[in-house]
Amino acid sequence: MQVASISQFIAPSAIASIEPPANAAAPAQSFGNMVSQGLAQVNEQLQTSQTDLQALATGDVQNLHQVMIRMEESRLSFQLMLQVRNRLLESYQDIMKMQI
Repeated sequence: MQVASISQFIAPSAIASIEPPANAAAPAQSFGNMVSQGLAQVNEQLQTSQTDLQALATGDVQNLHQVMIRMEESRLSFQLMLQVRNRLLESYQDIMKMQI
């Protein structure tokens, strides 16, 4: 029994679309860089909301709605960061409990 090559059944244009281009971009950034950037963004949002709160306390706020929206966004991003941290820590602890 003779086995035919799969290339006989697939169009050449489909094979070309499967292969990565020769000048493919570098791999995505590392996990550590992504975490650092996320923490920096959350920190920036928290500092902005702190500045908005100070302006609100002194009465320098023109648009109260925007201040409240930014405060809620910073609160939600902080809560999300905490949940991600908790999940990562829990996963790490589960891995450390595994027996080899």
